Amino acid sequence: MEEARKGNITPEMEEVARKENLDIQMLIRGIANGRIVIPSNINRESSPCGIGENLSTKINANIGSSSKMEDIELEVDKALAAVEYGADAVMDLSTGPMLRDVRKAVLEAVDVPVGTVPIYEAGVEAFMSDGAVVDMDEDDMFRAIENQARDGVDFMTVHSGITLETVERAQRSGRIMGIVSRGGAFLAAWIMQNQEENPLYSNYEYLLEVAYEYDVTLSLGDGLRPGCLADASDIPQISELLTLAELVERARDADVQCMVEGPGHMPLDQIAANMKIQKEVCDGAPFYVLGPIVTDMAPGYDHISAAIGGAVAAMNGADFLCYVTPAEHLAIPGVQDVIEGVIASRIAAQAADAARKLPGAWDSELEMADARRSFDWDKQFKLAFDSKKPYEYRMQCPIEDSEMCSMCGEYCALRILREDR
Repeated sequence: MEEARKGNITPEMEEVARKENLDIQMLIRGIANGRIVIPSNINRESSPCGIGENLSTKINANIGSSSKMEDIELEVDKALAAVEYGADAVMDLSTGPMLRDVRKAVLEAVDVPVGTVPIYEAGVEAFMSDGAVVDMDEDDMFRAIENQARDGVDFMTVHSGITLETVERAQRSGRIMGIVSRGGAFLAAWIMQNQEENPLYSNYEYLLEVAYEYDVTLSLGDGLRPGCLADASDIPQISELLTLAELVERARDADVQCMVEGPGHMPLDQIAANMKIQKEVCDGAPFYVLGPIVTDMAPGYDHISAAIGGAVAAMNGADFLCYVTPAEHLAIPGVQDVIEGVIASRIAAQAADAARKLPGAWDSELEMADARRSFDWDKQFKLAFDSKKPYEYRMQCPIEDSEMCSMCGEYCALRILREDR
């Protein structure tokens, strides 16, 4: 951000402008005013990824171990699969005893920005040493942030918007699901136990100093995001968003890149308004949304529910979609779950970008249409988000005539009209 404000062009800016086919001066202005971020820690080299205004919608894939299932090799495999199928970034949400080892392995394995939630490390270590997450102290929280910044983490979710006031408001709200954000719950429990202000809010200036030193992009977490449709757009959610708007302004004053995180579970008819409210109150800061999941009735298929919400969100201003896998709310996802989650989110992003008439997305649609019209199966498979699955379907009933598939056979509409002509 500081370099952009000076008018200096960095290699990361050049690469993002090339990828996005965007005028570099427009990109520089977006970074300088905080409406575009390029997460890239000074201690780590990765392929630059721009997120924000006038750019293509980006996808994040969450991976990570837990105390019930910890396998470093599996987490690396999931991270690699996510990138192979088109994820633009990966977040390690590990909470198992070997979380540091998982993080370092993922940072080394992938060539995309990597994010984390440092409060997990602080809470897990307090639990392992003292028996309770609420036994962590302020030093534990900032030690985890600094350790992860030093390791090369490119962006971090920090729940600085969870304050004494917002926790009290959430308790009075009558929410069905309460607080469903794990990081938000860690801090809300700490606040209630200690009856003190959230250190990530009261010492936000110090947090900004650390982020500036390592060029870490802050992802301002929505600890009070709704966990079911009935809790969406309520007072605690909006109250936290207003606090995050204040924190965006302070981050920009400190030359620190930041994004804002959003819902969550939300009825379809509320998504567009929520995106517009965030963009307005946070002065166009990049918006990073989980889903949104548009129905709570589809366990095992939440990646589809989230893709529906993600498409509407991205069409109305969301810049960064956090994928949801079929295992959401049920279990740690496997490699195939990760692949399905990434593809579902890519469908949502492509649908939104095509509707926005972004040149890259629209050109892809035209290229695929031409391949379909020409019965160019190889090109269709190559252009597809998943080249393997359509090929397998095609091979289920192989037909010697290349201008035919088993769905219509000789009664193909394209063939009939072409032969009639």
